[in-house]
Amino acid sequence: MPARQELSSFIRSTFRSVWALELLCFLRKHRDRAWPQRDLVAALRGSDLVVSQSIESLLAAGLVVIEPGQLVRYQPTSEAVDDLADAAQTLYASRPDAVRRMIVAPTPSGLTSFADAFKLWRD
Repeated sequence: MPARQELSSFIRSTFRSVWALELLCFLRKHRDRAWPQRDLVAALRGSDLVVSQSIESLLAAGLVVIEPGQLVRYQPTSEAVDDLADAAQTLYASRPDAVRRMIVAPTPSGLTSFADAFKLWRD
């Protein structure tokens, strides 16, 4: 299981919206199939733009591939990336509001990130 800080960083850097995380969860659930974008739009009840942007962010994170015919399939670039995706999905299932806040929170400045590295976390 990834460390808390690593998972938080992964969620913040990978998902530009909750839609992208919802798409990841859907594709992981149906990992044995490649999907045309129109079917993903229908399955998620989203818009073409939202699904397209979500695909782009998952592609950039190494979580999906685009197959011939513009079909989208969940295929992480490594086991470590798959582990992070699994941990993000598990956290989202158990603490959806916390994950949503991570996604929509503004990106901390360099100084804030540096200071946060010295923070003691209470569990």
